[in-house]
Amino acid sequence: IYQGNELDIDPRRITWHRAVDMNDRQLRNAVDGLGGKAQGYVREDHWDITVASEVMAVFCLSTSIDDLKERLARIVIGYSRAGKPITAGDLNAQGAMAALLKDALKPNLVQTLEGTPAFVHGGPFANIAHGCNSVLATQMAMHFADYVVTEAGFGADLGAEKFMDIKCRMAGLKPDAVIIVATVKALKYNGGVPKADVQKENLEALEAGIPNLLKHVENIKNVFGIPAVVALNKFVTDTDAEIELVTRKCKELGVNVKLSEVWGKGGEGGLELAEEVIRLCDQSSELHYAYELDMPITEKIEAIATKVYGADGVDFAA
Repeated sequence: IYQGNELDIDPRRITWHRAVDMNDRQLRNAVDGLGGKAQGYVREDHWDITVASEVMAVFCLSTSIDDLKERLARIVIGYSRAGKPITAGDLNAQGAMAALLKDALKPNLVQTLEGTPAFVHGGPFANIAHGCNSVLATQMAMHFADYVVTEAGFGADLGAEKFMDIKCRMAGLKPDAVIIVATVKALKYNGGVPKADVQKENLEALEAGIPNLLKHVENIKNVFGIPAVVALNKFVTDTDAEIELVTRKCKELGVNVKLSEVWGKGGEGGLELAEEVIRLCDQSSELHYAYELDMPITEKIEAIATKVYGADGVDFAA
């Protein structure tokens, strides 16, 4: 804009936010360009933390530096005064952006406290992006290991749906099994128990909260067609009666519950769960998606809402 604005970018319709790698809500909405002509145009500006930037989402879906460039070029940064979308490619910025990210694109190898190799690489927010680590890290892990565990953020509705429909479809991945993590305390909280009382046995509240878990189980089994196990994080306040209730309800849907005490015992506390995961991986299954790519956007939204979230339908308003 300052150098002549050949693309006729509308300064009032710049949608691209700056990014900062720290939490500073004061910068979410700000005015910049103050200080005179040499400092640019005075305008309302916005900052996101890096995990909320579209660059993070693009970065995590890229399979190579060339793929990254192509995806970066398609990012819409604003609109012209005529209403035409302006992309990073229109600014010829994708090359410089990719150059800044060329080393970051390489997955970070770390190890757990017990010496297990792990990749920590990328992390776009699941509520605004797809909530999964990088495709490159997952593919590299699958190349080097017999079993790979990866997380899809935000449950077996939002998280699993985006993992299956976006990441797996784009990268050609097919999960062999799904681990749905739950706690008795959270289910009682879902059933209406105040946080201060979730450590007390309450079978009535637990039964009221369990449908939330069962819907997640149904999503994995019936919508996506993948074998699943419920990993119940066991805490000292959980009673045998509560664990039995969760186990019985999941069993009715054909899914086993395995107790996990990894939080307190490390790997030893997850052996039973790991054995069940291996058993499920040996079963044959076929991944299904919640929608087809050639469906109109309204039908895709309705498919996700009804199949994954249990909605009766979707009403659209102009």
